[in-house]
Amino acid sequence: MNNLQLAKENFLAVENTFSVFATKSSEAIRFKEEDDDIRTPFFRDVDRIIHAMSYNRYSDKTQVFSFTKNDHISKRMVHVQLVSKIARTIGRGLGLNTDLIEAIALGHDIGHTPLGHTGEALLNEISLKELNEYFAHNIQSVRHYLEIENNGEGLNLTVQVLDGIMCHNGEMLTNEYVPVKKSKEEFYNQYKKSYTDLKSSKIVHPMTLEGCIVRISDIIGYIGRDIEDAISLGELKREDIPKEIVDVLGDNNKDIINTVVIDIIENSINKPYLKMSEEVYEALISLKKFNYKNIYDKSLTSEEKEYYRQGMNKIYNEYLNDIEKKNTNSLIYTIFLNNQSDDYKKKIPVKRQVIDFIAGMTDDFFLAEIEK
Repeated sequence: MNNLQLAKENFLAVENTFSVFATKSSEAIRFKEEDDDIRTPFFRDVDRIIHAMSYNRYSDKTQVFSFTKNDHISKRMVHVQLVSKIARTIGRGLGLNTDLIEAIALGHDIGHTPLGHTGEALLNEISLKELNEYFAHNIQSVRHYLEIENNGEGLNLTVQVLDGIMCHNGEMLTNEYVPVKKSKEEFYNQYKKSYTDLKSSKIVHPMTLEGCIVRISDIIGYIGRDIEDAISLGELKREDIPKEIVDVLGDNNKDIINTVVIDIIENSINKPYLKMSEEVYEALISLKKFNYKNIYDKSLTSEEKEYYRQGMNKIYNEYLNDIEKKNTNSLIYTIFLNNQSDDYKKKIPVKRQVIDFIAGMTDDFFLAEIEK
């Protein structure tokens, strides 16, 4: 055995400790076959995600609060790293594949628009009107890694990672998360169906237990942190959190994370599914409702939303006009289309190209374009 073979064995050694329900490296599927190196497939996917140019843009994308002057308020970059850490903690406790978990977690929100869920809703309105197709950030994340990244060639991530990203939707909370095995064809059909059936993109089950972990960790990663951000901005007081929630989960991000993570591990170890206790599950549902009423629904005023709606439509029409008139001085050419493959420009409808460009924008870039 040469040194590189030994190094590869070292990468694989951790799998000897895995649970029988873990996803092994030997199970990894890609749409395009490629030669291995010393890294395991899911480890390589992590590298591809964090080295992609798009990963940098997380640092200027909204989590909840846009354009605050407080540098301690979370951006999307912080969220994906928190989700990764929380998910890997659960995964290691359950003996699962933490490389697969990390890749899903770090890539799961790359399709988020500027302005977070508000921007997503506005771009969905445009997509429905212009293409009769839905826009959802989890589907756009898959689309990004399949059809946009790497100059339109995609990153050839494993199907397990792409599937976990597609199925990560942290808005859908259940008491039990059960993986459903699927082929790459079944995954791809679910992905394509999501453009015409939005509901399906929210209820599909991940194909791996690792994907299930990221799905629940998405909620754990934002629900307490958003409270801390709201308190820092004076939008909320800690004593506003209902006592029945505090008595179960605690009143701060640290306690909320610890309580839910330990509860999941205690109720899921050596099982082919994830589960929470009824008490923690009910408290988490109540906290999610509390956050929506007191944080998310108040993060932007109706006047701000209308300003951004008009702005989103204005820049969409401007870029569309630039492509139709072949205005190669436009930013959609100089920043985006000039770097995309001929195949992308021929295969993807022009209206979808504009939506892809807007979806990738950071908050500051988006605001500058509106104001310009």
